[in-house]
Amino acid sequence: MKTIGLIGGVSWQSTVDYYRIINEEVNKRLGKLHSAKIMLCSLDFEEIHELMREDNWMGVEARMAVNAKTLDKAGADMILLCSNTLHKVAHAIETSGTVPLVHIGDAVGEAMAQKGLKTAGLLGTQCTMEDGFYSRHLEKHWGIKVFVPPREDRKALDSIILEELRLGLRHETSRAKIQGMIERLISEGAQGIVLGCTELSCISDTGNASIPLLHSTALHAIKGVDRALEE
Repeated sequence: MKTIGLIGGVSWQSTVDYYRIINEEVNKRLGKLHSAKIMLCSLDFEEIHELMREDNWMGVEARMAVNAKTLDKAGADMILLCSNTLHKVAHAIETSGTVPLVHIGDAVGEAMAQKGLKTAGLLGTQCTMEDGFYSRHLEKHWGIKVFVPPREDRKALDSIILEELRLGLRHETSRAKIQGMIERLISEGAQGIVLGCTELSCISDTGNASIPLLHSTALHAIKGVDRALEE
């Protein structure tokens, strides 16, 4: 079994989900008392968020490269960056000379390809929805056309993520707002909905959607297990 390196803390709540899903999946496949070999570098999200507020993405890149090198030196065989938004600087890890990055966009794109889905609605932070890096990855590598919500919905969703979900809060009014966003994306032609924020799986219910919801956290974690157990 290979060792999975996690860069987490953005947020710590979703990083807990990664740890749980990876260990559950390893035990499901191997049985007995097996669990995953995991190394974790956990960030202080306030420090990262401050850099993001200042639009200092070079500073964020530097942090990611340092953590990638730490995991590499400690013996990790791959790296999972436990945040959709921080994949904006995924290249900082990919070019750092460390072990391979398992890109969250590839985990999502592969799942969509397996379902035969060609269009997707993308939900996430404003950065993820507006900066184009996530949509471009899905379009370039997986041929998926991506829709994002209108500006008002993007702002509302960003507030829900930062002011509620990353603090561990779950409000039914917010769940209803997100469901409304999903339905509007479906009306625009989305065949699937990408929950492109690791916290969104905590508030979205697949039973309320008429099309597949792609839970990026679970898909990414399981993809890490695939790599860890491959021959």
